[in-house]
Amino acid sequence: MLAGERTSWLRNSTVSNVVPIRPRALPSGAGLLRALESRVVGQAHAITRVVPYVQMFRAGLSPESRPAGVFLLLGPTGTGKTRTVEVLADVLHGSEKHLLRVDCGEFQMEHEVAKLIGAPPGYLGHRETPPMLSQQKLASVSSESCGLALVLFDEIEKAAPSMTRLLLAVLDKAVLRLGDNTQVNFERTLIFMTSNLGAREIGKEITPDFGFEALTSRARSGMQAKLDQVGMGAVRRRFPPEFVNRIDAVMTYQPLDEKALSEIVDQQIEALGKHIEARLGEKAFELDVTDAARRFLLDKGTSTEWGARELKRTMLRELTQPLAAMVADGEIEPESLVRVDRAADGTGLTLAVTET
Repeated sequence: MLAGERTSWLRNSTVSNVVPIRPRALPSGAGLLRALESRVVGQAHAITRVVPYVQMFRAGLSPESRPAGVFLLLGPTGTGKTRTVEVLADVLHGSEKHLLRVDCGEFQMEHEVAKLIGAPPGYLGHRETPPMLSQQKLASVSSESCGLALVLFDEIEKAAPSMTRLLLAVLDKAVLRLGDNTQVNFERTLIFMTSNLGAREIGKEITPDFGFEALTSRARSGMQAKLDQVGMGAVRRRFPPEFVNRIDAVMTYQPLDEKALSEIVDQQIEALGKHIEARLGEKAFELDVTDAARRFLLDKGTSTEWGARELKRTMLRELTQPLAAMVADGEIEPESLVRVDRAADGTGLTLAVTET
């Protein structure tokens, strides 16, 4: 679909409490790839598999009576699976929150899956419990820039088996029948499912814990095919064949190496600087974070086992909260420079204010 083109169900639907996104020009295929790779670190192989489906949709060549793309994202925690979908939403629609997210951990019981489609007429609470997957909800996560809605089923392996059965028709025919017998059209959606299936086996492939291979560092280049095989084995053990066969692409995310984690630290520091400028306005100040301080955040907030999941909490405790305390106490003048360095004892950070 071309930018600004809208279908009838998008034009006629209205959803309250939706912040309008201003239309903007979408990047080309190569530009979209660069935009995603610059923000999703260390997983270029996964990004390259998503972009062609976006291009097919924009060209109007997506298959009929199917979602524009169905993806299963595998790998250990903290490797960027959910981040991939959020960044794609930001590039296409202007906000990382502009997607429809279903936390499958909330649907572990069979009866809870009914919340997705709503109760049939005549059942108690029919009008008080609107379905989560409605045409209006899909319309609310598209934009004037792109009519492609992103739907994320996070940690799909945690959901009750009835959710898998519910999704079969969506993945195959792009149709979901709600409790009141109305239909939801998923043709103009990209459906993402994340899962930690096979994460332990993938970790062992990267860093074996016994035998001769445990004594040598294994090169990650050339291992992607093996990791994909390990991930697909775990998927086939968990899901029925008819479900797996409806997935367009299964992407296996590798554990992040030190280079990728270091780049993520730099991104988080840059994001904090932009946050200070946006929130404080004329009272904003600049940050100068030394290499030693970056190394401290890298060591304390990331690991090859847990990825970058802890980094935001580490940044909050070690940097953002001390900065906030100094701002609240009037210790930082507007347009001054705050130099962040590692403490002499190595257990924390020091913050010093200097005039620019």
